[in-house]
Amino acid sequence: MEGFDCATDDPRCYCLLSDVLDLLGRKYVMDVVCVVAVHGTVRFGTLEAHIPEASTSTLSARLDSLEDAGLLTREQYDEIPPRVEYELTDDGAELAERLQPVLEWAQERDSGTT
Repeated sequence: MEGFDCATDDPRCYCLLSDVLDLLGRKYVMDVVCVVAVHGTVRFGTLEAHIPEASTSTLSARLDSLEDAGLLTREQYDEIPPRVEYELTDDGAELAERLQPVLEWAQERDSGTT
């Protein structure tokens, strides 16, 4: 959106964010993005360990949503027991990177240094 001026070009420009904010606003979505960004490739058990308050079904639904949005890939291996790994796509990695300043801001606010 380089060179796009919300004030003069389109007063509805924030509508472009609606789908992204809807996805990111779902419980545990940003937690999943953060965990996968830190680890690179993760298995479901790793996500469960990092987000123990999330139910298995909710965590699974969030992974599906992130995959549908093109932010996460799911690789299933033909092994016994089955092995499934999750990894951020390039867009997912960029999202994680762009969320970093917001995370830093939130940590500063939480510690009372702002």
